[in-house]
Amino acid sequence: MRLTDFWSRMDEALGQGYAKSWAADVRLAGLGSRTVEEALAAGEDTKTVWRAVHQALGLPASER
Repeated sequence: MRLTDFWSRMDEALGQGYAKSWAADVRLAGLGSRTVEEALAAGEDTKTVWRAVHQALGLPASER
């Protein structure tokens, strides 16, 4: 998944104004207690990060 696709999904799930803030502030167990921004900066694959976000938000399977 390209980074632009990842951020489009984040905006869709959380809203354009809130997605970046959430990504900077919320630590996810699925990312080793890192934030989305920390995981991406560390080189984590966007698919892995999206899966952790998807699980944390309890999004429907259709948005996986």
